Formats: sequence, C-alpha cells, structure tokens
Amino acid sequence: MSENLAALLVLGGAVFAFVGSLGLLRLPSFYQRVHPPTMGTTLGTALVLAGSIVTFSVLQSRPVIHEILIGVLMAVSTPVTYMLLVRAALHRDRDASRPEA
Repeated sequence: MSENLAALLVLGGAVFAFVGSLGLLRLPSFYQRVHPPTMGTTLGTALVLAGSIVTFSVLQSRPVIHEILIGVLMAVSTPVTYMLLVRAALHRDRDASRPEA
C-alpha cells in the first residue's frame, strides 16, 4: 500500500515539474515564462518529498521528517529567485526604453 502511495506522489511530482518545463518552453515572452516553472518546481518538489517521507518512514519504522527542511528551503528559495530574475528583466527593459542623453 505504501509503495503505491509513494509511487503516485513521485509520479505526480514529476508530472508537475514536466508541465512547468513545458510552460517554460512554450510561452512566448520572458514574463509569461516565469510562472509555470515556479509552480511546477514548488509543487513537484513537495510531492516528491512527500513520497520520500512515506517510503523512508515505512522502511525505517519511524517517522522520517527531515525532508521537510528540504521542502522549506525549496519553497522559499525558488519563488525568491524568480522574483529577482523578473526584477532584473524589468530593470533591463526600462533601461533599454530610455532615450540616450
């Protein structure tokens, strides 16, 4: 039973990461490309980590929750990274639109 649950969680995480990657490839502009990988990475990582927690909790016969630290770090760092990328792109676009003095 736990193998099936872990497999479904990992497969679901892989699907979300894949859909986020497709959004990165298919959308036309940089600003539209930013959102799908962020959501795919965050939710995909959460599902894969949940599968890991289930698997190793069953194998070790005790709750294994240190993967939560990985999830917290990913949930914090991924959106912050993309936000900094968008701010840098906005700054670049504003500088490009200014007339030279």
